Amino acid sequence: MILKKEYWFLVLFIMIFAACSPKIRTVKTETTKPIEKEKPVEKKPIKKFSQAKISILIPFKLNEINLKTATKSEVEKYAMPIDFYQGLRLGIDSAAYSGLDFKVNVFDTQDDNAHISSLYKNENFKQSNLVIGPVFPEGLKFISEYAKENNVTIVSPLAASQPSDFNNPKLISIVNNIGLHANKIAAHIVKNYNPANTVVVIINPKKSEDELFAEPIKAYFAGKKFVVQEYASSFTFETKMIKGKEYVVIVTSADKAFVLPTIEKLYKIKNLPTAGYNINLYGHPNWVKQDYPTDKLQSLNTVISSSYKIDYKNSAVLTFIKKYRSKYGFEPGEYAFKGFDIGFYFGKLLSNHGEEYLDYITKDKYKGLHNNFSFIYDEKLGYINTSLMLLKYKNFALSVIE
Repeated sequence: MILKKEYWFLVLFIMIFAACSPKIRTVKTETTKPIEKEKPVEKKPIKKFSQAKISILIPFKLNEINLKTATKSEVEKYAMPIDFYQGLRLGIDSAAYSGLDFKVNVFDTQDDNAHISSLYKNENFKQSNLVIGPVFPEGLKFISEYAKENNVTIVSPLAASQPSDFNNPKLISIVNNIGLHANKIAAHIVKNYNPANTVVVIINPKKSEDELFAEPIKAYFAGKKFVVQEYASSFTFETKMIKGKEYVVIVTSADKAFVLPTIEKLYKIKNLPTAGYNINLYGHPNWVKQDYPTDKLQSLNTVISSSYKIDYKNSAVLTFIKKYRSKYGFEPGEYAFKGFDIGFYFGKLLSNHGEEYLDYITKDKYKGLHNNFSFIYDEKLGYINTSLMLLKYKNFALSVIE
């Protein structure tokens, strides 16, 4: 991605001044069914914002780059936060067509906790109705105490961390944690396979990151009628196989050096010259970003869970791409789509429900360009997005099956 240097100065300008989308909206009131026809219930108006204030905390790290002498590779290093921010602003601007005026304050956190703490005295930041960011887990941990003490709602936009890492009831976690992925996979297996003839095999090399995926899967199957086996590798598993059984194999690793030979081995077992074994493969969610032989994944009926999938045939996606090109002069990346969905969803939430918007997070579902949102609430951990999809390799591409 090539970023024009002139654009960096635009970013600096944005960092200094808050951007507003001046729109005016007529206040509406909720309608409720009267208890008795002759005595209508008095309708309570929604407490609308005259102006919704959103603070965005992103590690642009503009202090680390010389905009006059930066090379293409140096600029591209900082592309992710720019891409995310640009999509986010397009989302908020689109929500502003509902009629609400937004004041957006943008702060470069420089990925530094001391810099984040300096915002606590900033009047624009202190007046925020919603804070989006910090982006990385350490920053989210750092700001948690401030959020709890000052009743500030924080959106974690990109971190796939466990909400328990932050223990913040005012946190809104967008990215699904690995436990949710594990439960999604396990629930699909329970729903679609006969325990009388199915063996669930967990191939787990037992690194700490592998265990994060494996443990909730094993917990889900506890007490179920399925036979569950666990092996450190597919080579050990092969010696224990029984003809006539249907094998559901879950590989808990995202380490390509381990996964690639595992896929190759399972493919050979399934396609032995003599009668092979019936194997169906489930993979780690990070596989969606990795490169494996599609023909072998398809032969193994491979399914992976994912929190996102962009349909480039979708008219809304095509419209967004055109707007992004027109406004910024280049193609939107993955983080631009993420940003747009977050900006549009929360912009609409603030516009539609005013000061009581938190009461509607668990009620207002969202199907976006990239992400879908369906939140639950936990008194200790905050709001958690549980919307996940399952993707299967068909026709040499990943297709949504659930």
